[in-house]
Amino acid sequence: MNEQTYFVHESSYVDENVSLGSGTKIWHYSHIQSGTVMGENCSVGQNVNVGNNVIIGKGVKIQNNVSVYEGVELEDYVFCGPSMVFTNVKLPRSEFPQRGSEFYAKTLVKKSASIGANATIVCGTTIGEYALIGSGAVVTKNIPPHALVVGNPGKIIGWVDKKGHRLTFDDSGLSSCKQFKLKDGLCEILG
Repeated sequence: MNEQTYFVHESSYVDENVSLGSGTKIWHYSHIQSGTVMGENCSVGQNVNVGNNVIIGKGVKIQNNVSVYEGVELEDYVFCGPSMVFTNVKLPRSEFPQRGSEFYAKTLVKKSASIGANATIVCGTTIGEYALIGSGAVVTKNIPPHALVVGNPGKIIGWVDKKGHRLTFDDSGLSSCKQFKLKDGLCEILG
């Protein structure tokens, strides 16, 4: 690692065999574990733990009190709100430890998805591009691109554009901005 290209606060730990991209900032009391690859211009808030072998794209923002466990991948520009939760084992049992990548269910958060404060993402799910997961939601299944999800369990209540603005649709399923179409229960980008 070239320490001239990124910032790590003196109270944080970065293990051996970690790759941090240029412009990335690791703030107070955080721990980045071995094997992690993090892109450029990321921001890791206070009291964040990034587990072993996690892949994080560029421009990702991880707010305070988040743990990104092994088996989770965050693509470019993902936003993880304060105190949101990832899991990585489907049936955790203290009596029967399940350590190692063979026990972890992969979770993928695709480009520019946002996860609100205190949301929970159950492992083994994929969150689609530009999806918006509301604060406190519990995601238990795959979420399609541009979906707006709230509640426990998380339910799709609408659709959002790339900037997170809620879309409205006419009776034919065409969005008022004419850039999206509802088809077979999904939101498709036109053109």
